[in-house]
Amino acid sequence: MNKRVFTNEFKQEAVRLMERGESTIVQIAKDLGVSDSTLHNWRKQFGTKPDGSRTTADEHEELIRLRRENRILKEEREILKKAAAYFAKEQF
Repeated sequence: MNKRVFTNEFKQEAVRLMERGESTIVQIAKDLGVSDSTLHNWRKQFGTKPDGSRTTADEHEELIRLRRENRILKEEREILKKAAAYFAKEQF
C-alpha cells in the first residue's frame, strides 16, 4: 500500500478550513480524503498559536527534537539517581 504525501500548503489549507468552523472536522476529513486524526495532527503542526501566529514546519520539527531530548535527559537523570542511591547504601 502506497503512503500518500501531502504538501505543507495542502495541510495548512486543511487547518484553515478546520479553524473557520464552517464544517465539522469529520466532514472536512471526508471531503479531503484523510482521517480526522490526520487533521488533528496537522492542526498541532500548523495550527494557530495563542498569540495568533502559526507554527512552521521547522518549529514543529524542533519541538519534536526537544521533546525527545527532554525524555532522554529525564531517563538519564533517573538512572543517575538510582546509581547514587545504590552507592550511598553500599557505604553504610
